[in-house]
Amino acid sequence: MAKLVLTLIGDDREGLVSALSSVVADHDGNWLESQLARLAGKFAGVALVEVPDSRANAFRAAARTVEGLDVVVTPADGEVAGEGTPVTLNLVGNDRVGIVREVTSTLARQGITIDELHTSTRPAPMAEGKLFEAVAQLRVPGDVELTTVREQLEAIASELMVDIDVDETPDDL
Repeated sequence: MAKLVLTLIGDDREGLVSALSSVVADHDGNWLESQLARLAGKFAGVALVEVPDSRANAFRAAARTVEGLDVVVTPADGEVAGEGTPVTLNLVGNDRVGIVREVTSTLARQGITIDELHTSTRPAPMAEGKLFEAVAQLRVPGDVELTTVREQLEAIASELMVDIDVDETPDDL
């Protein structure tokens, strides 16, 4: 079986997922995982599917023809086992330019991998402006102490004027 990663974007409308999932099923494929969202009137996401090797080329061609959806099909390189301690990062603060850059740069300098990152903005209660919120699932290498991660993030939290909380993720999540 060929495992394929699909990246997709298009103007949001009803039936996009149905149309794409029909292409998968029509090629004897299986929809394995996905993260899909509506953002600013666009529908965007990433999905992992598998199709029989003999149908992979036909599937690639058909997936690119879903009306209203730009689909890029990329072979999956296989599962990469996540090594390290799973941690959850929660961040909230007044929105400003550079928050994501500062946090992700700090994580990268410590060799921390981001498994998932969800961000959003919303009106700030009792104040003008917006709040920025982020939740990230991270993987901290074995040679990096969680206290060091917290210290590094707390240092930039003061500069960014945000609250950052980092906790080990229970194994059952």
